[in-house]
Amino acid sequence: PAALAQAWKTFVPSGATGSSQVNPAILVLMVLFLFIVIAAVIAITQGVRKVPVQYAKRVVGRKMYGGQATFMPLKVNYAGVMPIIFAWALLLFPTTIVGFAFKNSRMAKEIVDLMSTGWAHYVLLAMMIFFFSYFWVATQFQPSQIADDLKKHGGYIPGVRPGKPTSDFLDFTMTRLTFAGAIFLTLIAVLPQLLSQGMHVPQITAQFFGGTSLLIIVGVMLDTMRQMETHLIQRHYDGFLRKGRIRGGRFDRASYARGEAARSNTLMWLYVGIAILVIGGVAIFLYGH
Repeated sequence: PAALAQAWKTFVPSGATGSSQVNPAILVLMVLFLFIVIAAVIAITQGVRKVPVQYAKRVVGRKMYGGQATFMPLKVNYAGVMPIIFAWALLLFPTTIVGFAFKNSRMAKEIVDLMSTGWAHYVLLAMMIFFFSYFWVATQFQPSQIADDLKKHGGYIPGVRPGKPTSDFLDFTMTRLTFAGAIFLTLIAVLPQLLSQGMHVPQITAQFFGGTSLLIIVGVMLDTMRQMETHLIQRHYDGFLRKGRIRGGRFDRASYARGEAARSNTLMWLYVGIAILVIGGVAIFLYGH
């Protein structure tokens, strides 16, 4: 609410008579740009490279196991928000030390300004984000272990030999995905500062167009929706067992359609509730000020 109120004061200036001189073009463009940024963050956060995996058939006794085809999801933004946090921490630490140790030095002030808002700031921030993105993937993603597990369970990637070739293929694929994810994180990290300095958007409002806050908000919302989806599927699955398997032994299309409709209605009311809470919070804040 505070960010929305500050944006309203900035882009809707009040005249001498108290009437607001609204600039609809700027407001519409800002809102559309915000939706585009949120959609891009959701797409990159959810984006995966589906690596096909085939399991060989094997006979145990009189039963045959395996033979199914599945995929291995490799996330584009595997590191998440951690590279931005580490990059900001390391970038702000030396400038803070120099600012406190050499308060009266003109050269120190110029260095701090250059490291905080100049071109060197953006270059170092991008380099650190790229470094920590690859560092996080190198420490958390283990292609050799994944290749060994696939080989142990009879799985393989079509067109790639099991063992070390599979490990090299996964490492090469993840390296390319990490490069795309690092570019995305760099754009998200510098976008609030570009809006604040270039378009004079208030800092509290510009933070919603990128940075760690937007990534965390989108991540929490997606995780909440996944948990709700899991609960809805579990409820529908119980009903499917009672009505389809036990009673009739056939798939009831009418029951499935009713379950899908109920799930859509539940999600719709969730969105309505969130919208009411946001609008109510903004109204209360504006009324209080």
